[in-house]
Amino acid sequence: MAVGDPRGIGPEVVRKALRQPLEADVRIVGGWDDGAKAPSDLEAGRAAAQNIEAAARLALSGEADAIVTGPVNKLALHAAGYRFPGVTEFLAHIAGDIPVAMMLTTGRLRVVLVTTHLSLRDAIASVTTERVVEAGRIATDALRQWWGIASPRLALCALNPHAGESGLFGDEDDRLLRPAATALDAAGPLPADTVFVRALRGEFDAVLAPYHDVGMTAVKVSGFGTGVNVTLGLPFIRTSPDHGTAFDIAGKGIADAGSMRASLELAVQLVGARRQPGD
Repeated sequence: MAVGDPRGIGPEVVRKALRQPLEADVRIVGGWDDGAKAPSDLEAGRAAAQNIEAAARLALSGEADAIVTGPVNKLALHAAGYRFPGVTEFLAHIAGDIPVAMMLTTGRLRVVLVTTHLSLRDAIASVTTERVVEAGRIATDALRQWWGIASPRLALCALNPHAGESGLFGDEDDRLLRPAATALDAAGPLPADTVFVRALRGEFDAVLAPYHDVGMTAVKVSGFGTGVNVTLGLPFIRTSPDHGTAFDIAGKGIADAGSMRASLELAVQLVGARRQPGD
């Protein structure tokens, strides 16, 4: 487990999350002496990145079954020379520049992001049929191998209101997303205002969301404080809480550790599910 940016709430929520027994041995990588001078952006970014890399190397070598990472500050990572959009992309690089996808999950809702940390303008320009299909195939493999779902049911969230209304509100859904849904044997594209409700009712095993906020909002509204980020496509399991560093409350002892605890529990669950076929 890498605690993340030492100036944020990562160290606190890790301590709180580990107060209750966990059915696994946990090795903590990183941290910060509470009495030490607060590190600069560069120092904090370097420490967070090095700790994440150390945890990933343990997993790649087989010394760890999964890693859990605490929240990081992207500006600090960039200041330290780690110019990745987020930890998801950083881990993909460490693992050999492999294709990965970001999943957010809470309860029975699982949302996979087709694009991640991009401006809305850039995200729309980046949504292609090929990119949706790649994210969908990564999601399907993970649902089979990590969750044990033999035939995953995917839904594709539309990009435009009412899935474009036959081109009235944009043609991207018919031109780009519908061919992807066909290739994946997925439902959709379905309007954002209904697809997540249907997934919560158990109709789908995962929803592919075309851009960051439409997917993140669905997860956080349905389970704020319990959401977990899972990186799909890696050769090891990686989870993290669905919140940031929360510098404004760091050190006050009031941070909610629910998402960190959920991240730990899901990592243990996925390790167990992955081991079953060979046991």
